[in-house]
Amino acid sequence: MEEIKTLIEKIKAHNSEFEKYYSQLTQYNRKVNLTAITEKNEVFVKHFLDSILPIAEIKPGARVVDVGSGAGFPSLPIKIVRPDISLTMVDSLNKRVNFLNVLCEKLQETHLQNFAIEEQKQGLPFNAKMHKNKQTYANINAVHARAEDFCLNNREKFDVAVARAVAKLNTLVEYLLPLVKVGGVVLAYKGSGYADELNEAQKAIEILGGKVEKVLTYNLPTSLENEIIENENLSTKTNKDTENKNLTEKQTETLGERNIILIKKIKPTPKQYPRGQNKPKTQPIC
Repeated sequence: MEEIKTLIEKIKAHNSEFEKYYSQLTQYNRKVNLTAITEKNEVFVKHFLDSILPIAEIKPGARVVDVGSGAGFPSLPIKIVRPDISLTMVDSLNKRVNFLNVLCEKLQETHLQNFAIEEQKQGLPFNAKMHKNKQTYANINAVHARAEDFCLNNREKFDVAVARAVAKLNTLVEYLLPLVKVGGVVLAYKGSGYADELNEAQKAIEILGGKVEKVLTYNLPTSLENEIIENENLSTKTNKDTENKNLTEKQTETLGERNIILIKKIKPTPKQYPRGQNKPKTQPIC
């Protein structure tokens, strides 16, 4: 589990790519409804930072699948800061898949421009082979499909499955766990009210071959420039700090709690899952 400050530094290290992402997102959002969040600071925190919270749980070179990827969250921000992974994004709306394909092309252009600038700074000659090896966004695939249909030919092929704001957990695990290899993990992004969902999903997780390993909890800062002071450091304060109350509250202001439920695949998923005819949503396992 990485500290928020470390994750913010990773975003800043890839600032030009995230700036390009933001630009493409807001432009395309005028034509296709991708997100209700368009203010720049909110996009960087609520979308980009939020997406990369669990990157420490993804092993090097992992095959990652993002189901219901929408505008690319959480998987594309993960790919930007972790170029070693291979990525498949699945979405049921073709307009969103088209956006993802265009976005990846633009991100690759920006990445190669940055690489060329660094070469120039170091006085290195243009090297076509080296540039070919820097095709960071080449091992990305955006697929137009429903989750249950995609699973038919991609069962247990991935090391990691991620999803954010797609469905309740007892539905979500029926889409994700069949895609993951035994020993792989599901990373389900949830808000502060995850506990009830998790309780409702326990039977589904067990039937589908999973086991909850842990829940990673974070508080998102109000901007990338703000550092968070741990709540435990505040709980022991006495009257001595009353005069600093307003300052303390300002320093600890956050955009809310985020929880990443990590489910490990411990045995194969029975072949009858996921069920068709939208049953994971209309008749979730319970």
